[in-house]
Order: sequence, then C-alpha cells, then structure tokens
Amino acid sequence: MNAPRRRDVLVAVAFLAVGLLVHHLGMDLVLGGAGADTPFGIRVAALAVACAGQMFRRSSPWVALVVVTGATVVDMYAGLSMPVLMVFIDVLFVTSLHGSRALHRTLVGAVAVATVGVTVVVAVMGDWRLSFYAGLQVFSLLVVPVWWATNVRQHRESAEQITRIAELDRRAAVNAERNRMARDLHDVVAGHLSAIAIQSEAVLSMREGDPETVRTVLKSVRENSVRSLTEMRMMIDVLRADEPVDEPVAVRLADVGRLVESAAAGGLEVEFRGADVDELPVGVDVAAYRIVQEALTNALKHAPGARTSVVLERQIRRLVVVVRNEARGGPEGSGTGLVSMAERAHVVGGTFTAGRDGDGDWVVRAEFPL
Repeated sequence: MNAPRRRDVLVAVAFLAVGLLVHHLGMDLVLGGAGADTPFGIRVAALAVACAGQMFRRSSPWVALVVVTGATVVDMYAGLSMPVLMVFIDVLFVTSLHGSRALHRTLVGAVAVATVGVTVVVAVMGDWRLSFYAGLQVFSLLVVPVWWATNVRQHRESAEQITRIAELDRRAAVNAERNRMARDLHDVVAGHLSAIAIQSEAVLSMREGDPETVRTVLKSVRENSVRSLTEMRMMIDVLRADEPVDEPVAVRLADVGRLVESAAAGGLEVEFRGADVDELPVGVDVAAYRIVQEALTNALKHAPGARTSVVLERQIRRLVVVVRNEARGGPEGSGTGLVSMAERAHVVGGTFTAGRDGDGDWVVRAEFPL
C-alpha cells in the first residue's frame, strides 16, 4: 500500500472513530430534533458506508464521490448527522483538489446548479427569506470546499508551471554554455592545431629547404602551440571557477597580424589591409578575431598556396571583416567552422555570409555593429 492510500485509510478510520463518539454523545444531529427517532444502527451504517468510500478519495475519486454522496442522501432522509456531513465535505474537497480536470469541472457545475436550485425551490415553496438562508447554508456546505480546492489547485498548477519553466531555462543555459564551449574548443583545435599540423607537414615535405624558411615555419609552429596552450588553460580556469564569468579575452583583433604570418608560413600568399581596431567592444573584438582565424584555417586546409586577402574596415557605426581566397575545389569540410563563425557574429548582433563570388573566389564577410 502506497503512502497516499495508507493516509486515506487512516483518515477514514479517524473519521469513523470520531463519528461514533459523536453519535454516542448524542451530538450528531445537524437539524435539531429532526431524525431523533431514527434507529441508531441506520445512522452508524450510513457513517460506515461514507467512511468506506472516503478511503478511495485519491485513488478512485469518482467511486469515493458516488459512495459518499449516496450515504449522505440516505443519512439526510434519516435526519442529517454531523459525522456524515463532515465526511462528505472532506471528500468533496479532496476530489476537487486531486481529481481529473473533467471531474473538477463536473463538480463546479454540479455545486453551482445545486446551490441555485435549492435557493429557487425554497423560494417557490416558502418564504424568500428562508430561501436566502437555505442558499447560504448550501453555499457554505458545497461551494466553499470546491472553491477552496479550486484555489489550491490553481496555485499548485502555477507552481508546477514555474518549475517546468525554470527547468527549461536551466536546460537552455546548459545548452548555451555547451555551444559556447564547443565554439571555443573548435577555434583552438581547428585554428592553432590545424595550422601547426599544416606547417609541420610543409617542413617535413621540404627536401632541401631554405634554413631561414624552416626557421620561420618552426617559429610560427611554436607561437601557435604556446597560444593554444594559453587559451586552453584559460578555458579550464573558467570551467573550474565557482562563479560564472565572461569569456576570457586571450585574443584581440589587434593581433590579427600573427594570424596572417602563421597563414603565410603555412603556404598562403596573404595580403593584409588593416584598420584602427583599438577600443573595440570586447565581444566584437573576440568574434572578429575568431572569424579571421577560422577563415584563414579553412583557406589553408581547402586551398593551400592560394592567394588570400584579409581586409579590416572600420566605419562610423560598424566594423567590416572580409577574407577572400582563391577557391581551388579542395575537399569539403563538415561545415562546423561556418556555423561557428555565423554564431559568433550573430551573438554580438552582427551579420555573416560565406560563399563564392562572381569571380569564383571564396569570400567570408562579417559586419559588426559598433
């Protein structure tokens, strides 16, 4: 037997014990002397049946309501008694609170009809003053429990909705943080480590290379390794932090020259035209740097040795970043880099496009509001 069912059984037993005591003391009749000549056994039987139905008020609300209502009607003909009336009010409240929506709507309608019906019938058959008091009594016995249960039910449903919304907000925050971490990891891995792999392969493929060229490439490999380690360390520090922090600023658009040098060391013919990028908003600064980094990395992987240009143009209200390279029909990627670049631009309110232009070149263009 589960906990709610056990609780209902204990409540029914308690109501039965208290009701028997009230009957024994002669304090059971609600309507004064009406029904005083009714055999004691009939009133006790009605109470026992009502308490038996009360045990199903949570598990089978319809059964409990029908059984208790029937026992109450029988008890009313025998002279309405207080114990049965209390059982009826309890079952009416609990079934309104825990029953299905259909049962709750049925109870609300039935109680309203019963209240109005009793008031009208008494008014037609007797004095209108008596109908007022009869309607008031029916209201207190029927409407109040259902009304109270309805208010509790609404508050409970509101609390459940708030809990669900909070859970959805938590999941959205977790997904947003995961996407942010995925972008950062992709930038570090696809940016620095891809450049390291491409440059290392270039050095290994050189049979009789210029020592100065080899030294330049190895220097770029070392710089990429150090920067990737620095960024990874900062990301780990963010993950270990007790309080949420903003994205660590390990890169600046002012350092884009290093990306150009690294791409040139990997074999690209890079032309760079810069602009004043001091005092940019932090989000724009990081996003623009990452987009240039990813665009150059894609050019290294899919168009090695291609002519490439990087243009930074700072206007009054926006920053424009354009990376163009010859499209040589290299292997297609997974598209993760393009998605990451678009997300970074959109996060700071910018726009992003990528594709071939009229000359067949691959163009990456991003605009950021200032």
